[in-house]
Amino acid sequence: MKTLYIECGMGAAGDMLTAALLELIPDRQAFIGRMNSLGLPGVRVEAEPSVKCGITGTHMKVTVNGEEEESHDDHGHDHEHDHEHEHDHEHGHAHGHDHPHHHASAADISAVIDGLEIPDKVKEDAKAVYRIIAGAESKVHGRPVEEIHFHEVGTMDAVADVVGVCLLMHEIAPEQVVVSPVHVGSGRVRCAHGILPVPAPATALILTGIPTYGGQVRGELCTLTGAALLKYFADRFGDRPVMAVNLIGYGMGKKDFEQANCVRVFLGESEGEREIAVKLECNLDDMTAEDIGYAMEQLFAAGARDVYTQPAGMKKSRPGILLSVVCAREDADRLAEEIMRHTTTLGIRRMEISRYVLRREIRPVATEFGEVRVKYASGMGTEKAKPEYEDIAAIARKNGIPVRTVREAVQKAIRK
Repeated sequence: MKTLYIECGMGAAGDMLTAALLELIPDRQAFIGRMNSLGLPGVRVEAEPSVKCGITGTHMKVTVNGEEEESHDDHGHDHEHDHEHEHDHEHGHAHGHDHPHHHASAADISAVIDGLEIPDKVKEDAKAVYRIIAGAESKVHGRPVEEIHFHEVGTMDAVADVVGVCLLMHEIAPEQVVVSPVHVGSGRVRCAHGILPVPAPATALILTGIPTYGGQVRGELCTLTGAALLKYFADRFGDRPVMAVNLIGYGMGKKDFEQANCVRVFLGESEGEREIAVKLECNLDDMTAEDIGYAMEQLFAAGARDVYTQPAGMKKSRPGILLSVVCAREDADRLAEEIMRHTTTLGIRRMEISRYVLRREIRPVATEFGEVRVKYASGMGTEKAKPEYEDIAAIARKNGIPVRTVREAVQKAIRK
């Protein structure tokens, strides 16, 4: 599986992500030329070599009418020119604030993106990233999305970052994107409203549900645009999967720290995938076997990845049943409600777990008895094929033959 791993040990920002991804493609100058011919008003993009702590990478310099957005955080980091500062703390303004610059609305940004000569998929990706940004701004300011406005210089600068990352992701076309826990930095950031803690409120809002951490580095390491791009493109967050790495890219920030100020990306092939899941458990001692069976059916129907029971010794020496449900993290709350609804339990234990999974696909196989769906799985040094039980059982019933006879026919067809 073509896997992109993004390492955010020094946070993330739009220009740093662009620079890191740029190092993964063969014709970098052609990409820079394409960016500069898109027609973004006043925008000029340059890729500059940069060295941090002895590591050579690329820094993306984005100017608007010759002007480069500068950092305003205390002990500033100046990732993508730190967009959460002068243009009204996190990237946007709400109506009613005096400001000497022109501003663009969320609708204006969408119109700019729609006018670019880029693939429709890239346009949709870029607008989706901006919807994440505008939604966070809206909640922080307590204003409708329609009233959120963006500072003119910062807007075009950020649009270049967002479009650049979306174009590169389209060209690289990874099958999965895994992102490390995100270092957000520490300290404070200056903005139009005063001094705010790091991460600034809209960035913190976007990063909810994503593993993050602070540290001794003083500055805004993860910017608003960087957070939105990670949230949109990441399939999951966690450790780097087992993978054969083919290419590595380094996207450099402008400032120097004791630690190399960069985003690092790895592109390669992963044989298996480790994903984060949730296990929900409860003990039952006052339900019949029939009722437990019905509850299990409902939990599978509601999207559980696995449901199983084990005998358990409970308090007061009662024999009971341990009910376990494995599900995706985003489904856990909903499935907990289903457990409460269909069982007699008064409490549910929740645990986050990780599991290894193989790549899977289902393909039809023609046999002497008819077509059977077969589930193929591969990765982590192994390959497996298994016919769908319902298909072979239906054929066995129809023909009055044992299930094993149909299964053997399928295996014979697979070997051919």
